[in-house]
Amino acid sequence: MNETMQTILTRRSIRKYKPDRIPEDVLEKILEAGTYAATGMGRQSPIMIAVTDREMRDKLSRMNAKFLGQKPDYDPFYGAPVVVVVLAKKSFPTYLYDGSLVMGNLMLAAKAMGIGSCWIHRAKEEFETPEGKEILKSLGITDEYEGIGHCILGYADEDEPKPIPRKDPYVYYIK
Repeated sequence: MNETMQTILTRRSIRKYKPDRIPEDVLEKILEAGTYAATGMGRQSPIMIAVTDREMRDKLSRMNAKFLGQKPDYDPFYGAPVVVVVLAKKSFPTYLYDGSLVMGNLMLAAKAMGIGSCWIHRAKEEFETPEGKEILKSLGITDEYEGIGHCILGYADEDEPKPIPRKDPYVYYIK
């Protein structure tokens, strides 16, 4: 089987991470893959915020836990040391799809580089708050962006989950 197909078929969401940092060059390659995601008419509506600073990562974790209805000490990022926030410019009609494709590229690139990943929701809610808007403002991001998701990254501290059986039927044909 070709390497790309193998990566697609074997990528799984990881929900327990080692605290070890990802080497900068590996993170850069994963982020680069995100920039090559397909976007509507090639307009590139998404942006990514790569969070490796522990204090900011923990702040986002607390914000996310609040929207999840959990206590502030709950970590919805499962201990992952890196959080990549994907946002997309709301004025583009394909922004949600564009950002989702960036998330997919990030997760597949992570798998290809030996890094675990998982899509964590509630970025939309986080970045609609005054606190979230202040984070964007501090980075010079002033346009109207919507949070699409968090791609958490790190070295897995668990066995890779087994795939669940594919539903039947999943594919319909018109020939």
